[in-house]
Amino acid sequence: MFGGPVNATYSPHLRKSGSRPVFAEPGDIGNSTEEVLLHSTEANEMKGVGTPLSSAAMMPSPTFLWRFKVLLFFIWGFSCCKIGWDSVMRMSADLRDLFLYEAFLYYNPLLLVTFMVWLWGVNLWVFSQATVNYAKIFDLDQSHLTHREIWKCATWMTIIVPTSMTAYLYLYSHGEVSLAASQPVLLYIAVTMVLIFPFDIFYLSSRYYLLRTLWRIILPLQAITFSDFFLADILTSMAKVFSDLERSACRMVHQQVATIAWFEADSVCGSHSVTIPLVLVLPYIFRLFQCLRQYKDNGEKSSLLNALKYSTAVPVIFLSALKYHVFPDRWTNIYRPLWLLSSVLNSMYSFYWDVTRDWDLSCFTRIFKFTKTSYHFIPSFWTEMGLLLGNRKQSHSAMHVDIQAFCTSSPQLPDCFHNHCLGDIPAFSMDLLPGRE
Repeated sequence: MFGGPVNATYSPHLRKSGSRPVFAEPGDIGNSTEEVLLHSTEANEMKGVGTPLSSAAMMPSPTFLWRFKVLLFFIWGFSCCKIGWDSVMRMSADLRDLFLYEAFLYYNPLLLVTFMVWLWGVNLWVFSQATVNYAKIFDLDQSHLTHREIWKCATWMTIIVPTSMTAYLYLYSHGEVSLAASQPVLLYIAVTMVLIFPFDIFYLSSRYYLLRTLWRIILPLQAITFSDFFLADILTSMAKVFSDLERSACRMVHQQVATIAWFEADSVCGSHSVTIPLVLVLPYIFRLFQCLRQYKDNGEKSSLLNALKYSTAVPVIFLSALKYHVFPDRWTNIYRPLWLLSSVLNSMYSFYWDVTRDWDLSCFTRIFKFTKTSYHFIPSFWTEMGLLLGNRKQSHSAMHVDIQAFCTSSPQLPDCFHNHCLGDIPAFSMDLLPGRE
């Protein structure tokens, strides 16, 4: 009764509707197994296909994300302007100008640098549009930053610096002087830490490349590369930035932030400080030593003439500093004319060098006798770039960018290095564009 074989017969009542049979004929076991495996494989494939589709359906479109970011940026900008304006209006009229002067001093260098980073991204974008292989020119590796990444860094700088400035204005106007004084200090410390951070975040290879190039500029004990002189030339256009950085660092060290103790010229951080001309002259000394090093390597007299151009900036700086160390009548009758003369000499020699050497405007020797082709000049410096890449159009593109930089560059070493000028940002930042040798 219980020991006989049991014949498994098919019954529709042993399975649910829509499912496979629970019992099968012995001959159908192999086919049934294959069908089960096939069914499992199809189910897994459907799951694999369905997961990305469901994830894609949940992700917003790039256009929506970009518009949302722009909206947030405008909301942030309006909030900073509104908070800053209300904070300034809370101050008395006598204190307002002095305080804005000081706030501009602390944040002007970083605003200039931010604007210059934006313009450097524009340079890289122009190079990419003109198919200029700038990575080969600057001897960069494959992980170098593109113009999009440069603009990303500039965007964060654009957000962080004005936010810190807004917090500075708000806290000071509401009586939190100590907290207000900490804002620029924390910002400068954060910027320094980001540059020297040894871990592989925040574009470590690019930060290391920048710091290594700066070290090669300070100590030109090796052959001068393109990136060495290019960055050193940019530093000569940042004299106003270095002047404000020196004053800001001095007031932070002497705990004069959010005070007006520095306003007198004879204060420890006043305009009479000998550190200011020393800081201003360093970029020109660096370029001077680079030119001498180039002369040592190649023996070309043009390197000595280029060194002479940078040496003419030294008397301009120190004669300008004498204004705060001599009597007013001696400054007016003796040193001011000498300063003006040295400024004219430096400007004219720099212009002559740019026209004859960097731009190779040999057509100026036939001034009033221009031909139709005389406009299509190629500067000798950028010609080397074009020959390197085998494309005449690329050297034209680089030359046009260089002309924009020259036309918008600031006056050579003006006396307002000791004061604040409203044209600092557009004037000095444009010099970040491909500079002059």
